[in-house]
Amino acid sequence: MQLSSDVTSSLPALAIGFRPEFLDFRRGIRVGNLEDNERITRILKLALEGRYGEPFVTERWGRGVHWRWIGYLARANRAAKPLSSHVSFGCSKFFLMMDTEEALFKCGMQVERGYLKAPRDARECQLRSDWDWHRLRAALKPNTAAERALRRLVLREGFRLHAGSWEADSADYHRTNFPPLPKIRRLLAAAPGNHWAGFQVYYPMTQAEVRASTGLDLIESMLAVFAEVAPLMNLCMQTALRVNTSNKPQAASNKPQAF
Repeated sequence: MQLSSDVTSSLPALAIGFRPEFLDFRRGIRVGNLEDNERITRILKLALEGRYGEPFVTERWGRGVHWRWIGYLARANRAAKPLSSHVSFGCSKFFLMMDTEEALFKCGMQVERGYLKAPRDARECQLRSDWDWHRLRAALKPNTAAERALRRLVLREGFRLHAGSWEADSADYHRTNFPPLPKIRRLLAAAPGNHWAGFQVYYPMTQAEVRASTGLDLIESMLAVFAEVAPLMNLCMQTALRVNTSNKPQAASNKPQAF
């Protein structure tokens, strides 16, 4: 993937120590027992804050040294939600994921639906009226900016699309089976209410591709992917991301942070 100059200018001013072996196709994404300049959470968070000039929140799925999924969401978009500003489920987000079953490293954007009727011990995971999910579904119509963005990403750039339940009745699309948008909308609407559901547009990398890259190559590729999916993600957000042309991140981005 070709890296644009505005992405490279957002890289944090430190020696990048991230290494390809930190993407472990058996255990997940390594985040523990590393120096700050080796930790993908810190490197990408600082780069995103530099590029967009606003704070980001880091979310994760996993525990211990290796995580399976990492998400980055704009704090302002979460804060703008009148009902759900205390949780991140309702926010569109950039994500990284190590899919150990498919043996793929995935990087892109994600919008979650959560449950239509949440279990008693997970009430905060129930879909609310201010979640970005509703903007996503409204945007997925023929002859719109969303269709043009999806066709560019999937048909031209080699991205993939996942839609539906995380547990069952989902579908993955790519260049050879890209569906009309009404079919995607129907699939999203049909996801069982007692399942967690969502929508992902991501770029896949195999283990061979990861191992053939340097750590810096991988960081730049992740940021390039984020830049490619940002216009589509903006169609789902209350507060759109705008490139910080001055390239001066907010002061909060420069403070030491632990992840």
